[in-house]
Amino acid sequence: MAIILDADVIIKGEKGNFDLRRWLVSQKDQELEIAAVTVAELWHGVERATAPHRARRERYVQTIVGGLSILPYTEVTALEHARIWAALETSGKMIGYYDLMVAATALEHGSAVASFNHRHFSQVRGLKVIEPHV
Repeated sequence: MAIILDADVIIKGEKGNFDLRRWLVSQKDQELEIAAVTVAELWHGVERATAPHRARRERYVQTIVGGLSILPYTEVTALEHARIWAALETSGKMIGYYDLMVAATALEHGSAVASFNHRHFSQVRGLKVIEPHV
């Protein structure tokens, strides 16, 4: 089963709050992926970075994104997204819009999601959630 990295895992790695490189090495037998919406989240962080941090952040994002398969948001993803969105909205357990898109991408591809936000992603029926640790 492939693993889709959530933005929080990558961001904690950048901030030094998590040893992302070590965890990635420990997952060497897994196919590691990223949802297209997560790429947008990461580039948004580059765009908002102040001058002293922008170049370093841009290199970090280029390195991470360049080393992962990027899964597009397709019509199938959109249908899965709508299904999850409706179910969570009905249950009163709504999660973030980008998390919905990541979850839909994972379900479409039969992948797990690596995230520190287990509480949100665990609301999605059928989604396997991995909380990374080294």
